[in-house]
Amino acid sequence: MQVEKFKGLIAAPHTPFNTDGGINLAAIEKQTALLDKNEIVGVYVCGTTGEGTSLTLDERKQVAARWLQLAPDRMKVMVNVGHTSLDSCKLLAEHAASAGAFAISAMPPYYYKPADAADLVDFYAAITSAAPQTPFYAYHTLMIPVPFTVSEFLTAASDKIPTLVGVKFNSTDMTDFIQCVNFEAHRYDILFGVDECLLASLACGAKAAIGSTYNYAALLYKRLIEAFNAGDLKTAGDLQSKSIQMVKVLCNYGSLAAGKAAMNLIGIDCGPVRPPVKKLTDADFQNLSEQLRDIGFEDFCSLKP
Repeated sequence: MQVEKFKGLIAAPHTPFNTDGGINLAAIEKQTALLDKNEIVGVYVCGTTGEGTSLTLDERKQVAARWLQLAPDRMKVMVNVGHTSLDSCKLLAEHAASAGAFAISAMPPYYYKPADAADLVDFYAAITSAAPQTPFYAYHTLMIPVPFTVSEFLTAASDKIPTLVGVKFNSTDMTDFIQCVNFEAHRYDILFGVDECLLASLACGAKAAIGSTYNYAALLYKRLIEAFNAGDLKTAGDLQSKSIQMVKVLCNYGSLAAGKAAMNLIGIDCGPVRPPVKKLTDADFQNLSEQLRDIGFEDFCSLKP
């Protein structure tokens, strides 16, 4: 299967919750408007940032359907259908395809894990059989360690998953990343997934990236990409350093909860996180806000909807 490869920033949006913990589908309209205004080219729905594994199957379907309803045509919607249950993956894949998703994606099962690349290929092949006309992106994340590289997976998968078109590559293993980018004459769409290393990925051939901080700091990364493309590596490096500072601040408070707090700072209330992720206290929110302002967050945060 051939698709036009992504170019630009793809956001991994937060799933908004009400104060009682239920999903807040109404808030997705503001999220969509924000990302559209900041020229985000795609969204990765119900992934790690979207707390997909903390949602019920019905909630995941509702969230995916809402994004597919609201996203403009130029903003491609990719739906994470990963699960520990293969049947659940297939149900989510079928739903995403029928609802009009541009692509589906899945991480390796994260309790009983594949012993080798062939096992993961078989698992993904079964998932994609439920959506045989929909492009598939494998999701590689260090949160789910597997005993093989992504390039080894591509070698095993290249003739066995007809809809495989790319990888969401969440790793700083740039040797493996380069091998994936160059695999079979640039056959696959390799989307880089570590925001604080974006500059390194561009130097290694990345054309598109998926990230959580692109929700609220897209302007910072757009300037970084523009500087890199213009050959201004000094400016690009300075902007990447700013990104690293921001990510460090967020991680000090727990990246999921802090990310939702950052969304709040630009006017979009995505609500709390779900247990067992720790919520921010009022004092934490105040301290986080001050630390983000100290590194210039208000100067490089996304344009408000």
